[in-house]
Amino acid sequence: MSTPLMGPGPVLETPRMILRPPGLEDFPRWAESMAHESARFIGGPLETPAAAWRPFMTMVGAWALTGIGMFSLIEKDTGLWMGRIGPWQPLDWPGNEVGWGVHPEAAGRGLALEAAEASMDYAFDVLGWADVIHCIAPDNIPSQRLAMKLGSRNQGPTRLPPPYHEAAVDRWGQSRTDWAVNRLKPPAERG
Repeated sequence: MSTPLMGPGPVLETPRMILRPPGLEDFPRWAESMAHESARFIGGPLETPAAAWRPFMTMVGAWALTGIGMFSLIEKDTGLWMGRIGPWQPLDWPGNEVGWGVHPEAAGRGLALEAAEASMDYAFDVLGWADVIHCIAPDNIPSQRLAMKLGSRNQGPTRLPPPYHEAAVDRWGQSRTDWAVNRLKPPAERG
């Protein structure tokens, strides 16, 4: 695997994944993922790479200017970009979020859970957050399942800032204290 041209930031490792700030080499699979029908919950589908470029660069810029953003998930065995997961604090967002969006090839393989657990640990242990939320559309069942496997609970409807203010979104989340307990349980017993 070549060394990616990426911005500064931490690199985390799980048994199957490397989590790091986005690199330019990630963009083709980012664009592919954002063109997929499942991207409807995260601002897509975006039909062209040019349309996917702006949100990609937003994430890169978040890392560069704030020191946090979603990590690129790189599968160790293949070196493939499998999605993005991590801390996220857009202006006027309803809380400190650990959010996610995975490539269709990652679906159903447990990669998102593995990366989300590492991201939750990072948000609480390194960033010192007291609470973490996940903004999830009411009909996004896969993301709801992931949130439940983390031990997060649906806290009810919330509102995102413009231009997403008309989207129906529920706020899922948990506190640092909840995570300290949930992290010790198997995913099936959390929540």
